[in-house]
Amino acid sequence: MLSKDTDVIVMGAGLAGITAAIWAARTGAKVCIVSSSKIGSGSSFYPGTWGLGLIGPESKEDEEDLLRIILKIGEGMVNPELARTLVKGIHEGISDLKAMGLPLMEPVNKDEKAYIPCFDYKNREWHGIVKDGARQVFYKELEKLGVDLLENTSLTDIIVKDKKVVGARAVHTHKGSYDIIDIRCSSIVIASGGLGGLFSHRLNTSDIRGLGQFLAYEAGASLINLEFMQMMIGYLKPAPKTIYNEKVFKYSDFTSIETGKSVFEGIDKQKLKDMMEVRSTYGPFTCRLGCEDIDVRIYEEGKKSDLGVLLTYKDEIRDDQPEFVRTYFEWLEEDKGLTINDPVKVAMFAHASNGGIQIDTKGATSVKGLYACGEATGGMHGADRIGGLSTANGLVFGKIAGISAAKYSSGVVKEDVGLDSKKLYFVQDASKYINEIRSLNYNAGMVVREEEGIVEALEVLAVIRERANASRKELNLLDLKEYQRTRELEAALTLSEAMLRAMLIRKESRGSHFRRDYPYKNEEFSKPIIISQGKNESKIEFMV
Repeated sequence: MLSKDTDVIVMGAGLAGITAAIWAARTGAKVCIVSSSKIGSGSSFYPGTWGLGLIGPESKEDEEDLLRIILKIGEGMVNPELARTLVKGIHEGISDLKAMGLPLMEPVNKDEKAYIPCFDYKNREWHGIVKDGARQVFYKELEKLGVDLLENTSLTDIIVKDKKVVGARAVHTHKGSYDIIDIRCSSIVIASGGLGGLFSHRLNTSDIRGLGQFLAYEAGASLINLEFMQMMIGYLKPAPKTIYNEKVFKYSDFTSIETGKSVFEGIDKQKLKDMMEVRSTYGPFTCRLGCEDIDVRIYEEGKKSDLGVLLTYKDEIRDDQPEFVRTYFEWLEEDKGLTINDPVKVAMFAHASNGGIQIDTKGATSVKGLYACGEATGGMHGADRIGGLSTANGLVFGKIAGISAAKYSSGVVKEDVGLDSKKLYFVQDASKYINEIRSLNYNAGMVVREEEGIVEALEVLAVIRERANASRKELNLLDLKEYQRTRELEAALTLSEAMLRAMLIRKESRGSHFRRDYPYKNEEFSKPIIISQGKNESKIEFMV
């Protein structure tokens, strides 16, 4: 068993986590960044796409318009102060990247229609962050600032005393062996990504597991907007988990592998053409714009077999490609070996979270010393999210949370709380249970949600929890890998229950949340669902 002492722990090494670590160190704190894989990981560096799109207001005058659109498409689920903080911090975040020497991709034809962000109505300032170049710059900056880089290390426990963070426990992997690291600290920033890891089909890296949200909730923080997941099309074969470019929906044919007929058989041709035109303007599923039948059919057809749905392209797309589309197909050929002429098999995948840990404008949770940023959080986005603002969120709130955590730590005397005194347990076959939960969520909590399916999934979750508890054993040093997986199982159980119950409570359809049994928006549900621990800590309390 190892031990460390630091001021600020940052959990997660994607864009938000790296940004938080950099700014916490610049503010004068001793910082340790913990990543279950490597520094420069998570959805920020997802290999299934070329990089990250980053949008922001074109000018100070444009800030109010962007805020207006965020609130409009958020459909009552957005905290206006968080959204305002996000919008006002984007230019500064972009300037920070440039000051570090990070290479940004700039559009040649920035006024092309294809550069209009998802769910927006006009062009904004647009930049692209290329993964490999960004990773190199960030590594250099973290090393220069003396940040302690703990790679292949999974944070498994947050230690709280008197509703205040005092330390953490992690499992470290090195050449196939495992060890526990107990870390004394005064603040923690959770930047561990979204909830895509709760689903069997997901456009996320394997280190996105929801553990950060679970640890925050376990420590006493609240969760918000968990039912608003982004879901979109991805490749099954070849190049699994590659993201489909939504800008070419209107040039795409989707064919049932089972019947050889169009997935959209029976829809009026003109109506389908009009829907595909609109569907080409955004990537993630929404029921807000009247095109939900497209995604529903692809999702349900894709579930019929492991083969998914056959995707081919119409001849028109080969003649005159917009820059944004051309860049995608050039990357696809160079990185994945696929051309526009290659047929692929696709399905609907869970992608990004619009909800997560509830924070304030300082990145703080309700637990002293516990902060969060990036896709692990919720409130600055709502029922739908404008494309490119997830990247902006990581930059803006990563900086805010890092500075806040460092300032808090400077005024706190760290405590020695005997981190090694707690008895630990593990569950046999935790990985098997996690895979069962992912399949449950994909069937009950993806594009189509209905009361019967959600209730059934919750009942099965309860059975899985009973089976898992029955197989618990006291931990020894040979079982540390199983302990890590057990904590991930506990996260999957708790977060899945919370997410599915939120979906069940929200008896309406709004943004990315579509209830086939309640297909219309209901103003009775015009406020976010906040999930907090009740008086009995084993229960989840929902506040609408």
